Amino acid sequence: MKQETIDRIRRFTSDRDWDQFHSPANLAKSISIEANELLECFQWSDTDYDISHVKEELADVLVYCRDMLDKLGLDEDEIINAKMTMNEAKYPVEKAKGKADKYNLL
Repeated sequence: MKQETIDRIRRFTSDRDWDQFHSPANLAKSISIEANELLECFQWSDTDYDISHVKEELADVLVYCRDMLDKLGLDEDEIINAKMTMNEAKYPVEKAKGKADKYNLL
């Protein structure tokens, strides 16, 4: 995420004095709620959806994720790369390529 966008999200929260409501638990709940609203975009069809609505709900998820990163003092690149390292170990290309099986079933 570009620094300009991060600053805009932070300013939005700060200007409204909403940080007081942003406990890790509240942010986790908000991420889940917004993710479910994103899922609702595909409720009745995997192919017939409103991309503008998808973009709005996905943006809500990302904004709350950014807020949670800030609240917990986490670096998004650091935690994503740590998780990717774990995923690469659990899903080696030679076993997982073209398969949707869980790592323990490969």
